[in-house]
Amino acid sequence: MMVALPGTSAVLVLSLAAFLPPPQRAQDPAMVHYIYQRFQVLEQGLEKCTQATRAYIQDFREFSKNISIMLGRCQMDTSDYKSAVNNLAMRVERAQREIDYLEYLRESDICIESEEKTLAEKLLQEAEEDQKVRTLLNASCNNMLMGIKSLKIVKKTMDTDGSWMKDAGSESAKVYLLIGSRNNTVWEFANLRAFMEDSTKPAPRKLILPLSWKGSGQVVYKGFLFFHNQATSNEIIKYNLQKRTVEDRMLLPGGAGRALVYQHSLSTYIDLAVDEHGLWAIHSGPGIQGHLVLTKIEPGTLGVEHSWDTPCRSQDAEASFLLCGVLYVVYSSGGQGPHRITCTYDPLGTIREEDLPNLIFPRRPRTHSMIHYNPRDKQLYAWNEGNQIIYKLQTKRKLPL
Repeated sequence: MMVALPGTSAVLVLSLAAFLPPPQRAQDPAMVHYIYQRFQVLEQGLEKCTQATRAYIQDFREFSKNISIMLGRCQMDTSDYKSAVNNLAMRVERAQREIDYLEYLRESDICIESEEKTLAEKLLQEAEEDQKVRTLLNASCNNMLMGIKSLKIVKKTMDTDGSWMKDAGSESAKVYLLIGSRNNTVWEFANLRAFMEDSTKPAPRKLILPLSWKGSGQVVYKGFLFFHNQATSNEIIKYNLQKRTVEDRMLLPGGAGRALVYQHSLSTYIDLAVDEHGLWAIHSGPGIQGHLVLTKIEPGTLGVEHSWDTPCRSQDAEASFLLCGVLYVVYSSGGQGPHRITCTYDPLGTIREEDLPNLIFPRRPRTHSMIHYNPRDKQLYAWNEGNQIIYKLQTKRKLPL
């Protein structure tokens, strides 16, 4: 018979009895006592574990309750914070609109001031430019062309292209002959009679240039020959006729020399000219649809003094010249006559189209390869199909604007 020990459950006793062998169940009380003690320790441990678990559960419940309270507060704080942030964002947005409006007003004032300043600067620049041009063209010359009175064939050669001239800047009576559109030989005659008669006394002086010219736009001015260097597109050579040396050279800007100046002059890319105001260059510039460009050159330094885009077209043009600072462009139909001046350009604006008469050259069968004005004798020197021609001019005073 199994006796239950004090404090021992019947289940544990029955379980213990199940593990003991039958012969020893009543015969070994020491073993039973030992097992009882061990179970007592286990029960104490289980009781402690139960108490610890209950304490943990209680702590967890307290913690969960605290967390719930804190989360609630966080939600309230988050709501308040979100409301504050939204309110601040609205205030910032309103302030930004006010700042944008003030900036708009400020920029409007600045734009108005800038436009007024730009306009004032533009007007000042135009006034300075106008004064510069008037200072540049200040020679006492106020004539305008009214007609080509007569012509005189001075000499005839077998060459289609060429140029001939006197020194347009001195009292010298010498005459210069340049034959062909590409050459390096200049013939210097003592005077017009020697040139006309082609006599051997005095014999003409032969000048061999170190460089060849291109076209027929050469001029002689104050003892120097100015010509377009054949080996380049835009180089102008200043040649000392007395010393027979190249005095200076320049590159003409503005796209000069890239296209023909005149449609009916198939060799001239830069046409030089002289009038009462000095040395000029006429050429076709890039990006202006075949219109002529007029450039004033300082002959001493070969510096560009000023340049103008003119309304005169190179199409159907064959030559041009300057008289008292005004460009006169000669046109013909298909290179044939009549030869008319149908476009003029005055940098000072002192000539109006309605003031100009019908300017027609005496009929010539072919086109001119050059027409140059000499301000010393007020005549035109021209080359037409091998004929060296002088045109006498009729002028009058410019009308005041």
